[in-house]
Amino acid sequence: MSSNLLHKKANFGTWPVFLTAISTILGAILFLRFGWAVGNVGFVGVLGIILLGHLITIPTALAVAEIATNQKVQGGGAYYIISRSFGMNVGGAIGITLYLSQAISVAFYVIAFAEAFEPILDIIQENFGLVIPKRLIALVFMALLSFLILTRGASVGMKALYVVVGILVSSILFFFLGQSAEAPTDSSFTKTVSDPEPFFYVFAVIFPAFTGLAAGLGLSGDLKDPKTSIPRGTIMATLVGLIVYIFVAYKMSISVSPEDLVNDQLIMQKIALWGPIILIGLAAAALSSALGSILVAPRTLQAIGVDKIFPNEKANKWLGFGRTGSNEPVYSTVITVVIAFFFIAIGDINFVAKIISMFFMVTYGAICMISFLEHFAADPSYRPTFRSRWYISLIGAVMSFWVMFKMHTGYALLSLIIMGLIYVYISKQKTEKLGLGNLFRGVVFQLSRQLQVFMQQADKDTDENSWRPFIICISKDSFKRRSAFDMIRWVSFKYGFGTYFHFIQEYLNADTSRESKEVLERLINLSHGARSRVYLDTIISPSYTSAIAQTIQLQGISGKGNNMILLEFSRTDPGDFEQILGNFKLLKTTNLDVCVLNSSYKGFGYKKDIHIWITSEDYENANLMILLAYILLGHPEWSKGVIKIFALYPKKNIEAQRAKLLDLIRTGRLPISPENIDLIPQEETQNYKAIISEKSIDSDLTIIGFRDKDIVKGISLFTGFGDVGNILFINSDKQKEIK
Repeated sequence: MSSNLLHKKANFGTWPVFLTAISTILGAILFLRFGWAVGNVGFVGVLGIILLGHLITIPTALAVAEIATNQKVQGGGAYYIISRSFGMNVGGAIGITLYLSQAISVAFYVIAFAEAFEPILDIIQENFGLVIPKRLIALVFMALLSFLILTRGASVGMKALYVVVGILVSSILFFFLGQSAEAPTDSSFTKTVSDPEPFFYVFAVIFPAFTGLAAGLGLSGDLKDPKTSIPRGTIMATLVGLIVYIFVAYKMSISVSPEDLVNDQLIMQKIALWGPIILIGLAAAALSSALGSILVAPRTLQAIGVDKIFPNEKANKWLGFGRTGSNEPVYSTVITVVIAFFFIAIGDINFVAKIISMFFMVTYGAICMISFLEHFAADPSYRPTFRSRWYISLIGAVMSFWVMFKMHTGYALLSLIIMGLIYVYISKQKTEKLGLGNLFRGVVFQLSRQLQVFMQQADKDTDENSWRPFIICISKDSFKRRSAFDMIRWVSFKYGFGTYFHFIQEYLNADTSRESKEVLERLINLSHGARSRVYLDTIISPSYTSAIAQTIQLQGISGKGNNMILLEFSRTDPGDFEQILGNFKLLKTTNLDVCVLNSSYKGFGYKKDIHIWITSEDYENANLMILLAYILLGHPEWSKGVIKIFALYPKKNIEAQRAKLLDLIRTGRLPISPENIDLIPQEETQNYKAIISEKSIDSDLTIIGFRDKDIVKGISLFTGFGDVGNILFINSDKQKEIK
């Protein structure tokens, strides 16, 4: 935030925050529409509205207090808090809509102020025959208010607030001290008019009364100590407003019939000890709310301009301008005044008033969500001196968005669409995301950490027969060929978890550490377009043996131990593969299933035909070979794949083995057609490599098993298959069950 938002004479304390908020909370709706609400839904219903509204405002007040005490709060109020937590794109989208609602609120309260003149205008019409429209009163008052704010700024507005709040308090006291001569004989707290309005319709009309919370935030740039004043002022105003509304509702319900409450919008005159004080109070309430809005809205727009949210540089500079010395947002105030005049001239702002409620609701929901996510992210830099509770913030967020749609689904969607369009527009102009990425990265980190711990603790209860692959791969040739990486990402896409290590054969030092970071960044960039769900890392070690020893001891990023390792070599350039094979016994000490990928120049072809070769010696390997083939089909690139099984068995066992394989496919619900099972009689003199080379010459992947004792044959065990494409050799630590 630019220092442009630090007012040179920022010397306001807690009271201005409290007065600005409470004057809006106990505003025009209290005097004009609260009796109507009691008449429609009864005291119990209004009590529900008050409590429901404060299930949103109290968590928001606590969240604001928390977020405000964690950072240096400058001008811009709620916009500043949101943008510094959710980032400029989200903050800008909410900030613009919040500003519009604040600016239009000025018009709303000025029109309400004109309502206080209704008795006087009636007297003038009766005695002099002169009809003076209330709209004219509103326009004249708006002109005076604009002149006052533009010439004298926030200081005179704040002085006026002390006066109008004093009048406001007096009028409420007179109301409580009075008693209507027409008190109802039936004082049932649930009694309503015969044809009442729906509960959430009444809530939608009343809810703007609870939006005074944001008014106090808008003075953040004028406060000497925002971290203290904002929490104290907003929480105090919210609680005082809650208490006053409950007692006003009770007083109305026992003083006047529901019919009178609904039909007379100035019914409080008939209850108060001195009726005219209510009109004075209404004028004071509307005036104070209008003052609060006209003080807050320009400061929100000024902060948006200082942050250069708008695409036009001149517009940002113009809106962010502040008067020398006081930094009063002169031009932003002019824009606010123009908007207010426009809607006062229109007169009918019912549609706009509902949109205002929606925008405020979205703002409150966003603030609560920020607080909740900050709790969940557990960022060490998030150290507020005041702390709410994560579940309170979550309740506030959920209630905000739920009530939005209960109030009016169409307006709720329209509000979200408008903000969404603004967000997209700002995102195209401004690529910075500031705190948004950090916040969600923190949330993902905490979620991942908790899941890993849970998986590790639950691992002891795992059914060993419910096998899934947790596979690792170590390779020096990551940038020469991608066969091993592709195999890892296919296996781990849907059913398992894969970790791919690029091996740097060196001793650990500053140079190799720097190299490993560069390699990792390169790996991540390469994997972006490959629909990869593989965890990537590097390992620096002086030899393959030490690298393998280090890797197989890792618990695994998934939170479970790894159960499979993939080794890979090129058929045309085996390189260090003989050395890698020398570590086979080391691999078996940790009970890993071992896969060896023989990469051919043909690659994986069209990713369609998978051939599995099973022999009489593949008792432990067979099921794992079939399971891996099935797992590969779960990746979109293999979605049209076909599995074909070739079985080499002595002639006398052919039919029995066919029956076993068919039963396995049926009971295991495997996508293998019986026509794709080919049993080949095995003879001792046969060269099984030649048979595979002939039958699988056109396969895209061939899967073959091997036993522990066969490893003494070295690399020759995995070569000699002619022009067959990529071959995956499988050694299962123990037989897997296909359920």
